[in-house]
Parts: sequence; C-alpha cells; structure tokens
Amino acid sequence: MLTLDDTIAAVATATGAAGLAVVRVSGERAFEIADRVFGGATLAEAPSHTLHHGWAFAPGRAHDREARIDEVVASVFRAPRSYTREHVVELACHGGELSSRRLLAALVEAGARLARPGEFTLRAFLNGRIDLSQAEAIADVIHAATERAHALAVSQLEGGLSATLREVTERLTDAVAEVEARVDFAEDVGGVEVPPHVVVMIDEVAGQLDAMLESVAYGRAVRDGARVPIVGRPNVGKSSLFNALVGDRRAIVAPRPGTTRDRVSEAIEIEGVRVTLSDTAGLRATSDPVEAIGVEVAEQAIESGALAIWVLDASRGFDDQDAALAARLASRRVLVVLNKVDRGQRVAGEEVAARLGDACTAVVRASALRREGIGEIRTHVGRALGAPDRGRHLEGPITNARHAQALERAGRALRRGGTVARAGAPGEIVVVDLREALTAIGEVTGLAVGEDVLDRIFQRFCIGK
Repeated sequence: MLTLDDTIAAVATATGAAGLAVVRVSGERAFEIADRVFGGATLAEAPSHTLHHGWAFAPGRAHDREARIDEVVASVFRAPRSYTREHVVELACHGGELSSRRLLAALVEAGARLARPGEFTLRAFLNGRIDLSQAEAIADVIHAATERAHALAVSQLEGGLSATLREVTERLTDAVAEVEARVDFAEDVGGVEVPPHVVVMIDEVAGQLDAMLESVAYGRAVRDGARVPIVGRPNVGKSSLFNALVGDRRAIVAPRPGTTRDRVSEAIEIEGVRVTLSDTAGLRATSDPVEAIGVEVAEQAIESGALAIWVLDASRGFDDQDAALAARLASRRVLVVLNKVDRGQRVAGEEVAARLGDACTAVVRASALRREGIGEIRTHVGRALGAPDRGRHLEGPITNARHAQALERAGRALRRGGTVARAGAPGEIVVVDLREALTAIGEVTGLAVGEDVLDRIFQRFCIGK
C-alpha cells in the first residue's frame, strides 16, 4: 500500500445523480495519462492551478465522435502544490454514475491504477504535506454528524493537535539530548544525575498530557456518538419521556403495560454529541413470547449503551422489583428520572442513588406528560457523556481512541521517568522512559508508526479520498 511510484485514479465524489462528478488522478504520469483521454489543451504543458475545458474520449481516440465520454473541465495541479504533493489532474464531468465510471475506466486503460481507500490522503501523509493526526481528521470531517464534531475535526485538520505535540516532542528531544550529554561527559559536569530543571520539565509535560486526556470521553462521544437506552418497568412513562426528549410522537403511548414490544430509536443532539435514544420494552418477567423478546432487546441495549436513563414512577413508590432492577443496573452508568412527579412523589431520590452507588450520575424529578424536567435531563445526559460545564473550556478534546491510548502510554512513561529521576537514578535509565514517551507521541503524528497501523487507519477512508 505504501508504493508511490505509480499513478492512481479514482472517482472523488459520491455516487448517484448530481450536478458534477470529479475523477482524480495523482502521480508522476498524471499529465501524460490525462492527456490520453482529454481533448483540449495539452495538460502536460499547462501551468499549475489552471482550468481547461474540453471533452473526454476513449484513450487515443480524441477525434472520434463515437468515442466521446463527456464534456469535462480539467484542473491542473503541479507538484508539490497539490493535495498529494504529486502532479494531480481532476476531471469534472456531469454527475451520475455512468459518466464518471466511463471516465475512470478510460484513465485506467491509459495507464493509471485504481486507487485504494484513502490512498490520496496516504500519499499526502507520506509526502509530508500533513501528519498522521491531520490525515485522520480528514476522515472525521467527512463523517462528522454534528456541528461540534465537525468543528473538532477541522481544528485537528488545521494542525491544532499537531502543533501541541510538536512542541512536546521538541521539549522531550532537548531533554534527551541534555541528559545523554551529561552521561557522556559526566566528569566535566559533575555527575550523571538528571538536572532539576529537566525533572520539572518532565512533570510539566506529563501534566500537559493528563490535561489533554481529561477530554477523551467527551471527545470520543462527539466523534462517534453515543447510544442511550431509556429503561424501566412497564408503564412508568418511558415512551412519553422518549417522545418529550425527541420532540415528536415517535413511540406509542398507552396506559396498558407492555405496549412497547420493540426498540424504537431516534437520534438527537445534546452538547454536540449525536445521542441515539432508544425507547425499550418494560423490564419484567413475562410469559408472552413476543414481549420476552422485547425485554431481551432492552437488556442488550443496556449493555451496549454509554449511559442508561432509568425511569421510575415516582407516584407509585419503590418496591422489590425496583430494587432488583437497581441491582441489575449497578454495573452501568445510570441517570435516574423520577417521572410522574405531578401525581405526587413516593420515591426518595436519595434511596435510589444509594442503591446504585457510583453508577448513579444524577437524579432528576420530571413529568414527561407536562414536559417538566426535560431540559435538566438533557443537561445531565451531556455531563454524563463528559461535556464541560457552562463556561469551562476544554483545550482541544482528544477524539480518537488510538491517540488517547498512545498519549496515555506517553504519560505513564514520563511519570516513571520523573519518579526515578527524583530518586537520583542515572540519566541513562531516565532516558529510556523519555524515549518511550517520544515513540508513543510519534505514533499519533506518524513519526513512529508501522505499515499495519497505516493500513487500518486508511481502510476507514472512502475510495477517492
């Protein structure tokens, strides 16, 4: 996958009816290959960043009207001033699958190779136009489902994370050089111990990484979304609460217990996170085989959800069935909603929270029927997913699990290095931890990453990007 010595081509736009489609060609022979199918100006002689109108033909048949594919506009980008830092030609034809597919086939016949998923962006990374974190941000921009997710991806694409890690890398590299120099010239500098200012710097960088990692849960929720099932016993108002949160009558509401048999889901946005709410069947023992399937689906939703909203009928009281359900939910993260408080409250929020222990994120009094407490529920869902409190700013949330794992390893290595340095260990031991931290950080930016990792990353991209 890492070859750069051939010329690749792919349709760069989505399939289907559209005003335009773009077929991209990149590589050393891009102009030569494009000229074989383009009837117009000679692209090999055209200046960079220019547009040229003409017709696309089957290779070598520019004067054969029957070989015409479509009317096109060719965009010329000369290396290194292109997306891939290679010669690039982009041929814009009319939208729809047929024109772009025939144009791509002509380019392959003329000598191009079909690009693999993400191969244009891979070349941009390998040619040094962007680092690996920026390359991954491109996929995040494409897949962003909320404004916040898009903003975070654009910030990373602009190089916000890259700049921070570049500064960290420079500080650690300087520290390694100084410590190794002291080891090599111990007699001249008076010992091999790590100087105090380097120890301070190690602690500072470790603290900086810890601060970045504070936002991991929220960043991943923004990037990937979160599933939040609404659970509870039958007839406690789960469907009514679901409809109130969604803002539409999506779930059937009826006074007879067991009305909801299957999971009904809807996506809403809370604090920049795409939250998929699920109205589930009431959790209870049942002999009805259809309802039993619904209960099983609800159990699965609890296991896979980032958070469960547990709805209780506050007017009915807390009994043994509720206690059993509390024990079932105690291993998950739970937002408790005491519903139907407009009918009176016979359930103490403190008792429910005590039953759940650390699993309880908050207790909210609500009336789904009167739309009371809905805003507070949304606020607590956002907080449970890691959203910062109003007025608190998170500095560049880490949205990528791979980045988080690498930076966690870097932080652990730095804390080890700081500990042994303060204990008076010789510099050559401390340097081992500093170099481990540098390697882990390099996995984020791409300075230290294997081909297998690159394969996994770029398989997430669409073909043509």
